[in-house]
Amino acid sequence: MASPYEGEVTGTREGKATGTRDAVAGVPVQAAVAQAGRLAWPLSPRPQVMRYFEAPESPYGPGHRGVDLAAAPGQEVLAADVGVVVFAGQVAGHGVVSLDHDGGLRTTYQPVTPTVTTGEQVYRGQPLGTVMPGHPGCSAPACLHWGARRGTEYVDPLALTGAPGRVRLKPWGGGP
Repeated sequence: MASPYEGEVTGTREGKATGTRDAVAGVPVQAAVAQAGRLAWPLSPRPQVMRYFEAPESPYGPGHRGVDLAAAPGQEVLAADVGVVVFAGQVAGHGVVSLDHDGGLRTTYQPVTPTVTTGEQVYRGQPLGTVMPGHPGCSAPACLHWGARRGTEYVDPLALTGAPGRVRLKPWGGGP
């Protein structure tokens, strides 16, 4: 059965991977399963996903380099893992916070009013700021765009939470 995302680990059953490779820089299943659950959700309680990750086919090609999570304006944004703040400020009029984590992973959160500063060490679950209203293309009162990158390759942050990806039902063959 094909994965809903190209190359993604679709989940685990009884501690065994049910997919063949993951969206995390093309690592083997065993490594992907070890990475699943690495990141915590950046909003609490766990939010509704308004838009899923869509990997670009080329570095500058179209795609959605993260996920959009439904939020309330002013809701706290939490660090998905231990890391160092490498950016906290404005980009094109939007508040952005970026964290570097072990293993070359970087997570980015926007639009956010930061409460952290560049160079600050943060722990998993630490507040980074609050969600600003007005994320383009989001039908919720506010959305947090949460992105992840390993090196220069964008990866699906949901694949690193251990959460299942988008479910797509396929027609059952052999019907009347």
